[in-house]
Amino acid sequence: MPDTVPPEQQADRFARAREVQAVALLEDYVELIGDLIAEMGEARVADIAERMGVAQPTATKAVARLKREGLATSRPYRGVFLTEDGADLADRVRARHRTVVELLIAVGVPEDTAELDAEGIEHHVSDKTLAAFAAYLKECRG
Repeated sequence: MPDTVPPEQQADRFARAREVQAVALLEDYVELIGDLIAEMGEARVADIAERMGVAQPTATKAVARLKREGLATSRPYRGVFLTEDGADLADRVRARHRTVVELLIAVGVPEDTAELDAEGIEHHVSDKTLAAFAAYLKECRG
């Protein structure tokens, strides 16, 4: 028989999962835009769409949301650029991803699998858990 969880706790857990899902997509776009800027000097919507595996209108809609959130800017016939807040978020997401990958590898997950799994885990891990991962990795390194 599974452990029973009080309904209010269950609702809180599901609400958190839905909230994280909404933020995860924004974080993925911001991280990708940062990577494209580093690689090519700018992030064009066509490149964003291709790398995300979505249609250009979907990428355009996501960029519009990033702009509304103050994370990106764009000009007609130019690429998409991150604001200072967007660049900071991209850096945090990238660091969180690296920590999760390193932890997975430390516990024996093959690197290619760790990279894939980290894409999902990185958005759901709390700051407390991430700090525990970092402390564990630091301890393992001596």
